[in-house]
Amino acid sequence: MTNPSPPRKAPEPPWRTEGTPDERPKPPSGGRRMRGGWWNLVLAALVVYLVANLVLSFFNEGDEPTISYTEFSKQVDEGNVSKIYAKGDAIQGQLKKARDDPEGDGTYTKFTTERPTFADDRLWADLTEHDVTVTAEPVVQHRSFLANLLISLAPMLILVVLWVVVARRMRGAMGGAGGMLGRKAPPRPVELEAGESRTTFADVAGIDEVEGELNDVVDFLKNPGAYRRMGARMPRGVLLTGPPGTGKTLLARAVAGEAGVPFFSASASEFIEMIVGVGASRVRELFAEARKVAPSIIFIDEIDTIGRSRGGGSGMGGHDEREQTLNQILTEMDGFSGAEGVIVIAATNRADILDPALTRPGRFDRVVSVSPPDRSGRKAILEIHTREIPLAPDVDLAQVARTTPGMTGAELANLANEAALLAVKRKQDRVTQANLSEALEKVQLGAERPLVMPEEERRRTAYHESGHALLGMLQPGADPVRKITIVPRGRALGVTLSTPDADKYAYTEEYLRGRIIGALGGMAAEQVVYDVITTGSESDLEQVTRIARGMVGRWGMSPQVGRLSALPGDAQQAYGLAAAPGTLDAIDDEMRRVVDECYAEAVRKLRDHRGQLDALAEALLANETLDEADAYRIAGITRLTKDDPQA
Repeated sequence: MTNPSPPRKAPEPPWRTEGTPDERPKPPSGGRRMRGGWWNLVLAALVVYLVANLVLSFFNEGDEPTISYTEFSKQVDEGNVSKIYAKGDAIQGQLKKARDDPEGDGTYTKFTTERPTFADDRLWADLTEHDVTVTAEPVVQHRSFLANLLISLAPMLILVVLWVVVARRMRGAMGGAGGMLGRKAPPRPVELEAGESRTTFADVAGIDEVEGELNDVVDFLKNPGAYRRMGARMPRGVLLTGPPGTGKTLLARAVAGEAGVPFFSASASEFIEMIVGVGASRVRELFAEARKVAPSIIFIDEIDTIGRSRGGGSGMGGHDEREQTLNQILTEMDGFSGAEGVIVIAATNRADILDPALTRPGRFDRVVSVSPPDRSGRKAILEIHTREIPLAPDVDLAQVARTTPGMTGAELANLANEAALLAVKRKQDRVTQANLSEALEKVQLGAERPLVMPEEERRRTAYHESGHALLGMLQPGADPVRKITIVPRGRALGVTLSTPDADKYAYTEEYLRGRIIGALGGMAAEQVVYDVITTGSESDLEQVTRIARGMVGRWGMSPQVGRLSALPGDAQQAYGLAAAPGTLDAIDDEMRRVVDECYAEAVRKLRDHRGQLDALAEALLANETLDEADAYRIAGITRLTKDDPQA
């Protein structure tokens, strides 16, 4: 039976735990090997002490000169000796004034000498005659045994301390690679703070369909026996995909809290180190700790960091650190070792680039898409995030939910927090509807900038924003105009905010053309009124280019290109690599045709409704900001809702 290995004090592992048991094995005590190490240390200390003591004693010999007894008698007769100390025939003394060393270089004040045994002089009488003090303590003080011991051990102690510091740093930087580099310590349970409870599905809202998918996992963790009797096996993994901020991490915590099982969480990037093999070692230890408290859940965030498709040329070969870490995860999830009772939940924003071996059944059995919430989901999320915020009676969360299409749970939480910050800043007791509206403008439009513009540029900005707004009001099926402002916000000199009444999941060609016409409204208004083109349309043209490229190259809305997807989704980076040169030329021609037709339509409509354009611009110059009702009233256009029969 082998001796237990000595305890290692290593840095914390790159994962967090929640809900693990409090019982942890105690570290083993030191063994015989450590005892042998202590004997070696004592022996080395003794050798260093003896050598250092010899060296120090050698230097002590030369601290004061040894003079002849004749010289000593001469100094006594001259009355230059202040005190002496005698032990046997050995004499130590100190002069009143320094004298030249007759047998060496320099001067001396303290000295030693030896009285001859055959001397028959009047030494005591001479000393008394010249008032020489005969002391009972040595004149020349030598270091004590303890001082010599400390001085001799000091170099070794400094070396030992330096060695310990370097060893700890090396262990912290390279721990986990195995062997002499050390190993990461097992995770410690993280207890919740007083009064804090674990996350459950009650803390999650707006994604009910996803909760239904994950409820099966929760039920399996609570009642594994019922599933085993039917021959069903526990799913090995669940992959959560979706845009950032949709609540993937929150869902994973809620599954663990609902099932009441331990929860281990880590980011995929935390497994990667410079030394090859560290990531794989950390994965093995994480799964080993999860099996000890099974059933349990492991959550790996941003798994695309290490789960990218292999063989794409991103690594330096078949043995780079990222691929070894991925291979270890594949083995732990469905390999020879098995992972009984451990469910892996992973989250990513790029499921399309994951390795096929990672997403096959048996590894991640379920792929759950977490999308931004709909209107009712947004209202439920706002209710959750405003539970601790005192709201005024005029707050209508349903209205806020209607005006925030496409916003994720994280963005809605930020909206509620911004409204609370505004209320505190204005010394209010409650958050009002005005606070929420202003916070929404800050989030969607950007913060106001104290920028003073020349009057001519301010007027041009007013016509630019009026062109956007008027075309949005005139275009059938366009998103309603919510607010117009010429107050500089963020990077823009003015902003026109348009949002749909209801969530849209599919877009028609007519709607997309209306979006392009509305985006070109600012440039068209400057063309109609001033016959110039300014740089203020940069962001508008970027939006137009993106929509036109999607219509022609991805969504089959061009007869010339045909019903095919010629460009990938990330066409901004891969443009020109996914289709033949002739197809790319056709896409370019069709994009120009669509944009030119929309721009001509925008100019025509603004010329036909020049009076309404001037009215909106003058109102903006007078008020700087127009809300939805005022904008439609000044333009003389009836706001149609989806409930109207003409809509």
